[in-house]
Amino acid sequence: MRRLLPATLFVAAATVLATGCGGSASSSSSSDTTAGADTTATTTTATTGGAASGTLAGSVGPGFDISMDKTTVAAGTYTLTVDDEASAHDFHFTGPGGVDVSTDVSGTGTKTFTVDLQAGTYTFVCDPHSSSMNGTLTVT
Repeated sequence: MRRLLPATLFVAAATVLATGCGGSASSSSSSDTTAGADTTATTTTATTGGAASGTLAGSVGPGFDISMDKTTVAAGTYTLTVDDEASAHDFHFTGPGGVDVSTDVSGTGTKTFTVDLQAGTYTFVCDPHSSSMNGTLTVT
């Protein structure tokens, strides 16, 4: 007769490890194609779980332009997609609740974030040119 106990314990342990024992409030991953070339990445930060309640779009470059598609939104969880079109700029979004996400100055491409927005004023800037490239988003 074969002993199946060690194999059974291994399968049970592997199942527990694969399913995990809880979630994390933040995670990130990214994928670079080549240094200095287009970069596509996804970052999640400060989410409250569940699907996003809305979408926001931001852009920076190719010139000295930075913008968001909305100026006022209701509080909630949003998917923020940023189109970074210049390797001399970044799109840095910060505000209440610890929201602090950004693209890289040296990279370009599209980056997506999930952000949990609370009532208040959020800012978006290009860090190297913050005095002239900036804006705000009001959350009610």
